Amino acid sequence: MNQAPSRQCPALLISAPASHQGKTTLCAGLARHHRDQGRKVRAFKVGPDFLDPYILRQASGATVYSLDLWMNGIDDCRARLYQAAQDADLILVEGSMGLFDGSPSSADLALQFGLPVMAVIDASGMGQTFGAIAQGLAQYRPELAFYGVLANQVASTRHEDMLRAGLPAGLRCLGAIARQNLMSLPERHLGLVPAEEVSDLEQRLDLAAVQLGQTDLRELPPPITFSAPTLEAPQSHLKGRRIAIACDAAFSFIYPANLQLLRQLGAELSFFSPLADQPVPPCDAVYLPGGYPELYLGTLSASHESAASLRQHVSSGKTLYAECGGMLYLLDSLTDQQGRRAEMLGLLPGHATVHNRLSALGLQFLDLAGEVLRGHTFHYSTLDTPLAPFTHAQRAASSAQGEAVYRHNSIQASYMHAYFPSNPSATAKLFLS
Repeated sequence: MNQAPSRQCPALLISAPASHQGKTTLCAGLARHHRDQGRKVRAFKVGPDFLDPYILRQASGATVYSLDLWMNGIDDCRARLYQAAQDADLILVEGSMGLFDGSPSSADLALQFGLPVMAVIDASGMGQTFGAIAQGLAQYRPELAFYGVLANQVASTRHEDMLRAGLPAGLRCLGAIARQNLMSLPERHLGLVPAEEVSDLEQRLDLAAVQLGQTDLRELPPPITFSAPTLEAPQSHLKGRRIAIACDAAFSFIYPANLQLLRQLGAELSFFSPLADQPVPPCDAVYLPGGYPELYLGTLSASHESAASLRQHVSSGKTLYAECGGMLYLLDSLTDQQGRRAEMLGLLPGHATVHNRLSALGLQFLDLAGEVLRGHTFHYSTLDTPLAPFTHAQRAASSAQGEAVYRHNSIQASYMHAYFPSNPSATAKLFLS
């Protein structure tokens, strides 16, 4: 079989020395700038993330997929980058945390695919130390293709001059972004506020685009060669199977790649909103993804038609698969961070409480009868249930036990968010059992 030809496309990975440096705002602003120039931009996000991709999608006008060398696997990452390079004028990849944080890190991804790296550095309260941080990032792993640094939160022209003067020779400053709260993106306990809840998001993106258009980043980075993938098309394990998916502001943590895979497996997808009290559409299985049910306790507890249809679905013995926030909705009750408690569906015995501190975070995998499904966990709540776990996920970075997986009647539920393309066959079993 002939190998498909490689493709070239300008590309840039945008990282930082740490979280909260402005990566998402500036990556989105850069995507919007180039889109405004008539270019087709494809953006990606490093690591497991449900919130940043929605911002990047709004800015670029195209679906945003996650790239993680462990969770996706190298072949899946390669396939997504290669597909984007078919018709994009620019590929932007927003890093996760700091450039070298995590295993695998954003730097690992950049090295794997030859992506040049630009570092955003929040220069608030900083002078010549800006140069030391920039030099450290550029030289820590010399094999990286380091494109340059962008100074963020710059107070004045004098401040910018000071920052530039502190850079060592040969290290490129791509520009300076003025301190501007009007374009910063709001946050809450699981990360950024979802794009659909930021009423002035367009204005923020446009403002960021204007600032980025005044830097060297207005020009395209160098083209990178992306090789063709070797992935085989998944088999139609779910052909003719109808899957109803909860999808609204309370249940929005859905990887686009998950939906794509379910369709590739042959499933017919439909969507409903518990917040709008919509009943479950006719289906063979239900998927309740994660999200923010704790922010909508009153609405969810009053959504009687949705609740009745979900109870009927389970009482009929039909499959229901729930992740994190979707699992919380199944419980007898849920208490939010302010101590307000509301009744939920009562389909999974137990109660959960949302706290002000993180309860669990990290990459995990689930072994389903010898087939491994990878994903991650990230939540602020704890669960109290009389149910004994059917099994446990395992942590990627250690031998420690991961999240509990519960099976109750026709329900399977866990805090773990699964990345379906990591194992199409195992994914199909979630909606067939």
